[in-house]
Amino acid sequence: MSYVMRTVHITLALLLVLATAGCGAKDPATAAAASANTAKPATTDPNEIHAEPALLQRLKVGAVEAAPLGTTIRVAARVDVDENRIIRVGSPMMGRIASILIREGQDVKKGQTIAQLNSTGISGAQLEFLKAISRQHLAKRSLERAQRLVAADVIGAAELQRRETELFEANADLDAAHHQLILLGMPLEAVKEIEKTRALDPVSPIISTLEGTVMSRKVTPGQVVQPADTIAEIADLSTVWLVADVPEQNGGTLHEGQHVTAEIAALPGQQFHGQLTFVSNTVNPETRTIRARMELANPKRRLKPAMLATMEIRNQVERHTAVPLTAIVRENETQGVFVERAPGIFVLKPCKFGLEYGNLREVVEGVNPGDRIVLDGAFHLNNERRRRALSGSGNNGE
Repeated sequence: MSYVMRTVHITLALLLVLATAGCGAKDPATAAAASANTAKPATTDPNEIHAEPALLQRLKVGAVEAAPLGTTIRVAARVDVDENRIIRVGSPMMGRIASILIREGQDVKKGQTIAQLNSTGISGAQLEFLKAISRQHLAKRSLERAQRLVAADVIGAAELQRRETELFEANADLDAAHHQLILLGMPLEAVKEIEKTRALDPVSPIISTLEGTVMSRKVTPGQVVQPADTIAEIADLSTVWLVADVPEQNGGTLHEGQHVTAEIAALPGQQFHGQLTFVSNTVNPETRTIRARMELANPKRRLKPAMLATMEIRNQVERHTAVPLTAIVRENETQGVFVERAPGIFVLKPCKFGLEYGNLREVVEGVNPGDRIVLDGAFHLNNERRRRALSGSGNNGE
């Protein structure tokens, strides 16, 4: 190859090298951007995440607040008879039931006859009453005659005093016999009738001493009853009890005066408010429950014993730092919330929580009122944080 040709080849090679170098060069702006990107460090905190706009739209961010909180216990309950407003009517003596004048569920008045009892005991008491009347009349006439004789100076004052004593004793016996008939269940009008007619009546009425509803009837006509037997149970249902058996683990906060909201299954849509009027001091060893109850007015008798109900028992309301349940995420063995470090940047911060109150949970440690956190959507944010950690793409979203 000649010298001229070698010179041309060298010149072409140099031009090719220069052209290639020119194509690989960048302008100053591009070079600066590349330098900035190279200098930008990736996020290394595994609990931090930079949320993209699409994800931010699914989040609700707000400040932590102190809310009025109180423990609520929801337990099954039932309507029951007020035991202070129920009587068990029995027979005052042995006898045979002549007739029953009531039926279960019937309303009765105070003093109303509910049954008739045929008894020799009442006949004997009536006989003693008539004898006491006769003795009282005899002692009264004897005293009147003695007073006339003393005035005529026929007998002395000692005889007059003796006959006064006899009249006093006769009056006492008559009062005792009269009270005995009343205790045996005879109405005052019936006692006056016996005194007027001097005729024995072996049939004694059994009366109700309470105005209310017949809860049960225990006897039938012709049945022989003893004084300890119950003939009927009658209850005043103008006030009833709402009784609940609270599980033992919830019994530590129970006390009289707690506010109660109740719902009756048979009366949907209605709520009844009141307070606990009784909390048992003992635990039922078989059911491991504590008996609690409230009183409810029942003027229209809509609440009937044995109706099923639900009671919500609330503790005293106090203000505590709390967050919604939707703000809490669980990571391994810990729980926490996402705290907003900067717009679009969140950090999962472990917290210590207390009791749940409806859709809120008390925060014992970790965040304070005023801290901005993810109130709703924390679940989605945590899933995205995990996904990026597993893919190794970094929490900056690149």
